[in-house]
Amino acid sequence: MKRILVIVFVCLSSRIFAQGEFPKQDSLQLTIEKAEETFLKNNLLLLAQKYNVDASQALILQAKLYPNPNFNLEQGAYNTVDHKWFEMDYANGEEAYQLSQLIVLSRKVHKQALIAETNYKLTEDALYHLLRTLKLALRSSFYNINYLQQTAKVYDEEIHALQTIVDAYKDIQGKGYVAESEVVQVQAQLYSLKNEYQTLIDNINDQESQLRLLLQSSPKTYIKPVVNPEIINADPLKYSYASLLDSAYINRTDLMIAKDNLLLSQQTYTYQKALAVPDLTVGAGYDWHGGYIPNFSYMNLGLNIPLFNRNQGAIKNTKIMIDYNNTELEATKKALEEQVTRAWQKAIDADKLYKGIDTTFSKKFDTLANEMMKNYMKRNVSLLTFLSFYDSYKQNIVQLNTIQFNKINALENLNFLTGTNFFNK
Repeated sequence: MKRILVIVFVCLSSRIFAQGEFPKQDSLQLTIEKAEETFLKNNLLLLAQKYNVDASQALILQAKLYPNPNFNLEQGAYNTVDHKWFEMDYANGEEAYQLSQLIVLSRKVHKQALIAETNYKLTEDALYHLLRTLKLALRSSFYNINYLQQTAKVYDEEIHALQTIVDAYKDIQGKGYVAESEVVQVQAQLYSLKNEYQTLIDNINDQESQLRLLLQSSPKTYIKPVVNPEIINADPLKYSYASLLDSAYINRTDLMIAKDNLLLSQQTYTYQKALAVPDLTVGAGYDWHGGYIPNFSYMNLGLNIPLFNRNQGAIKNTKIMIDYNNTELEATKKALEEQVTRAWQKAIDADKLYKGIDTTFSKKFDTLANEMMKNYMKRNVSLLTFLSFYDSYKQNIVQLNTIQFNKINALENLNFLTGTNFFNK
């Protein structure tokens, strides 16, 4: 039995922090600032959306262009009098020329340009909204990985300690030194820990995978976040609720999109009404022999008569879309107010919870562990009581890491919902 106690004492007091199941190759230490820099440079979704913005900008130029003039040439093909084809001489030939230009009325080109500019603004809004959404995912994964990795270290420690005890029990199994029931209980606790640990590792790997996609890193890269310890001390009450809400009204990209959609529907309505006004075609021509006199020169004007089609359906459709987009804008404003209010409350609650916990416990653990070890060696406590101490420490660290991540995540979410980096500077 003394041999078991010695093994347990050596292995547990050393507090092994192995990363058994984490990839070792291509390890990358990364600060949040460097992660964001890499993200902005490499993310393919952002690059694709930037091309979309450039494409929309080109359509502004196209919308400002006026119709090209039209030139028409007529040549006599067959003279039914002298039975000649394509006769070109002045006496018997026939040629006619006409130049015409469509004059766009009711400022349709200007209205088209305004619509194109608003569409361009919408693609810019979509780019910034995508950027805002992906940055939240990036930062959330970054901090989540950091605290999950810290939690994994605690699991790793306890698993190694229990595995050492189980191995020692196997060496003396059947010799009567240890009760069989005690061996079974230790093994059951070990298996339970391994199952929890595997779930934790899967979660870490999922978060790593998402972060690598955002950074466009190699699938073999194992990211180790380097976190500024001061960030956890950020106070959600540093800024008033009114300033948070005002910032959201100014900077929220989904609100910008809703406003631009309303503007676009209003501009489209104006343009559709303009389309009901017929455009004017102006032309001039010359004809050798096709007119009532030789060398006939003329001018012409052309105008559609808005008798049947006055663009009534399109005008009605766009008028309804104004009401639709106006309702959407009001709904977005209401959602914005509720989201900011709830996010601020959650950040305050998370901050209170964090400030109410004892963060010094883990620092005291070495001393407490030595005292527990001495008592165990003196048989003042049972093996299961000793292991229960380690399990309590694990639970404490798991909760501490979860609470810290929840606070940081609440602040990041508040940044996202206000459209401003209040708490991640």
